[in-house]
Amino acid sequence: MVKLTKIYTRTGDEGLTGLSDFSRVRKTDPRIEAYADVDEANSAIGVAVALAQNEFDEETLHLLSQIQNDLFDLGADLSNPLNEFYEYEPLRVDAVWVDALEAAIDKYNSQLEKLDSFILPGGSGLAAGLHLARTVVRRAERATWHAIEEYGTEPAKKGHNNGGINVIAARYLNRLSDLLFVLARYANLKHGGDVKWVPAANRRTPPEKRRPEKD
Repeated sequence: MVKLTKIYTRTGDEGLTGLSDFSRVRKTDPRIEAYADVDEANSAIGVAVALAQNEFDEETLHLLSQIQNDLFDLGADLSNPLNEFYEYEPLRVDAVWVDALEAAIDKYNSQLEKLDSFILPGGSGLAAGLHLARTVVRRAERATWHAIEEYGTEPAKKGHNNGGINVIAARYLNRLSDLLFVLARYANLKHGGDVKWVPAANRRTPPEKRRPEKD
């Protein structure tokens, strides 16, 4: 287990931070931005979980709690460059995690009406929180793909730094955003359903106020 005995270290005061392989990189490095966005996504889901206590059943609450733990694991994965050799086997996101998200998507989506319009990110407070978490997860996914473009997906050779990124981490985030979308709709079931998008609903001019067309 990780033991945190001191909160500030001052080691990052020059704009550098450490990866899990003990290498030092700029805090603006794409890899850092990726797992920082994952951390923000996890925090957003935490807000949704707090709102969900009296809304979701125990199984759904457990799912969200499990996802929060997964995201911490995923951040650890992103912070540890792929390498051909490790002194200790690192924590990596696995394809079965993605399969589990897809199973959850199918389960909850089967209880929803088919969409006939895009929907607005609102409704209940819980649904709005889940939609917000969804958008942060999407940003984390984009940041992860940015890091993949920078470092690739191949392990570093022995004696070299700058190993690649586990591409399954990006796939996990992609599916997670889909699941949060479905859960937001699920949260609105007892609150009147989806808030549907009506194109230009607030910008339509009544017929009597329209300008006559010119010949």
